[in-house]
Amino acid sequence: MTKLGFQLYSARNFQPFSGIYPKLQAAGYSEVEGYGALYASLADGELGAFRKELDDNGLTMPTAHFGLDMIENDPDRVVKIAKTLGIEAVYCPYLMPDQRPSDAAGWFAFGQRLQAAGKPLRDAGLVFGWHNHDFEFVALPDGSTPQEQIFAGGPDLDWEADIAWVIRGGADPIAWIESYGKRISAVHVKDIAAPGENTDEDGWADVGHGTVDWKGLVAALKSTPVKHFIVEHDNPKDIDRLITRSIASFNTY
Repeated sequence: MTKLGFQLYSARNFQPFSGIYPKLQAAGYSEVEGYGALYASLADGELGAFRKELDDNGLTMPTAHFGLDMIENDPDRVVKIAKTLGIEAVYCPYLMPDQRPSDAAGWFAFGQRLQAAGKPLRDAGLVFGWHNHDFEFVALPDGSTPQEQIFAGGPDLDWEADIAWVIRGGADPIAWIESYGKRISAVHVKDIAAPGENTDEDGWADVGHGTVDWKGLVAALKSTPVKHFIVEHDNPKDIDRLITRSIASFNTY
């Protein structure tokens, strides 16, 4: 059975995390994914305490998100945090709208930028890659997409494929898995509600309770080197429901 991890960003509005970790352990999760605001500003001693709390709840953090600014400007600190917390793979998660290029050449250059930014991390033995949203799949003036250009400019980049965002970007996730599956080392597992439903949750759904064919996708992803499946919901209203229903559904795939 493939293990399912949990992106802690999903629980950011249900604090403290000290109350979330036991819920995850009880539901059967053994892995979590971190995000920059959790640890980027922690002192060394605080990092150690953070790691101990995960350990005490039977949780590991093999994957994590770090902002591009920190990756570029303080890679040694990223590596130190990763080594302290047991992180094996670092993914850059986002690019603000006002920073996004408008043409293929700009996105190719951004891929080159990511390629260069990741070198100190790869040299330290970490996996480094990009985590997509929807904007990477909107066609550029030349007909290509930002995601294609990022991969062209960054030949060594891994991909944390956020399948639901691929779909929201108007793209076919199976086609992307077939074309770029060899890059996929982690996958965000989240679901999209039927049109008009869950509007108070930004149209997202618990895994298995929406419109995404996760059974078919898990089968397709078996041909890739994916190591980590991570449940995420950008705006859940019931964290207990998300935690328990998502892993129950995923365990049937």
